[in-house]
Amino acid sequence: METRRTVEVKRPVRFFLLLLLVGAAVMALWYVRSRPIDPPSASRPGRSAAFRPVTIVYDAFGIEEGPFERSTHRIRRGETFADILTRYDVPYADVLALAEAARDVFNVRRLQAGRPLHVYRDSTGARVFVYQPDPVRYVVFDLREPVRVYTGRRAVERVLRTAQGVIESSLYETLQAADADPELAVRLSEIFAWQIDFYRIQRGDRFVAFYEETLIDGEPVGIERVLAARFQHMGEDFYAFRFEHDGGVDYYDEAGRNLRKAFLKAPLRYSRITSRYSLRRFHPVQKRYKPHLGTDYAAPAGTPVYATGDGVVIEAGYNQYNGYYVKIRHNAVYTTGYLHFSRIAKGIWPGVRVRQGQVIGYVGSTGLATGPHVCYRFWKNGRQVDPLREQLPPGEPVPDSLRDAFFALRDRLMPRLLFEPPAYAEASAAVEGDVTL
Repeated sequence: METRRTVEVKRPVRFFLLLLLVGAAVMALWYVRSRPIDPPSASRPGRSAAFRPVTIVYDAFGIEEGPFERSTHRIRRGETFADILTRYDVPYADVLALAEAARDVFNVRRLQAGRPLHVYRDSTGARVFVYQPDPVRYVVFDLREPVRVYTGRRAVERVLRTAQGVIESSLYETLQAADADPELAVRLSEIFAWQIDFYRIQRGDRFVAFYEETLIDGEPVGIERVLAARFQHMGEDFYAFRFEHDGGVDYYDEAGRNLRKAFLKAPLRYSRITSRYSLRRFHPVQKRYKPHLGTDYAAPAGTPVYATGDGVVIEAGYNQYNGYYVKIRHNAVYTTGYLHFSRIAKGIWPGVRVRQGQVIGYVGSTGLATGPHVCYRFWKNGRQVDPLREQLPPGEPVPDSLRDAFFALRDRLMPRLLFEPPAYAEASAAVEGDVTL
């Protein structure tokens, strides 16, 4: 006979057990809610690092700032790409790998003395090099796997500016005093090269220029383009308005005439005339009076000399009187000559076609010369004439079909060229992309 034993739990005991269970549940819930939650860590197996906020900061050349220590090497004259990298303990095999990777990107033989090369190093040594051929462009040589070389451009901001001044000593110094980029002096001399001899500007001449300047990180790095300018020389006003058409660009005066003529006023940018065209001049070397059928421009030895017009080189060589010299035939009417070079520019020989403004040689004192200068000679129909007295042929004017568009542009820009303080607010706000006027 089976006997069953029933264990009966008394009611107070059941209540006590239930209370313990509820208390334990409450304590467990409090512990879970109050315990600090550790952020997921990639170092803990089974946990994802996807939720960890990671901020990577890049510098102006797109290189992350965290892992590297950056320094700047200023390239020295005669220093090669291999010289620089071995200085930073880069194995020669890696130097060759970078040079090979750069073959279709950048010629490492064209490193310019004085330009910066930024070096990025970590605990293993130099890993990245960034070369700046100019303030905007850069080339990255990256030794990290895979080895690669690529180019980039820094972000550029454009601003519109107006500069004006009165010549006291030189255009360059006047621009400095006006807190304007001295590069503007070169730009103005190029724009007005056919109208004004900038070696003869004088005190009291004045100018105003409306131009676009480029900034990088808020610092000026150069002039993008001159949009309009006015130069008052010896009491006469000369205007220039930049006008684009048919895929090209030129500068025109207020009547739509092309400022560009067949010949530049002079073969040098900055110099002074020491002797003009004359039928009777005392020769400083031969010590006698004789015709001087050229114009002498004095300048430091090595100063570049430019072809004053398009043409073909018909002579380039040396003789005892001219020294190193070049002669260019421009057409059936005009020929020019350039004497006493220290050397003729590379690639200049008879039969070569040259363009206006191309460097053809460098100032020297070879031949019958007492000091560094270039003697500029000018032939018209086979007879030597004074180029400063010649009425040189102009370039093509604004096409008839575009004259209305040009005059509309001129009228918008003309108020920018007042010599008195302009009534409009100074235009120095940042402009993205092309300027719309």
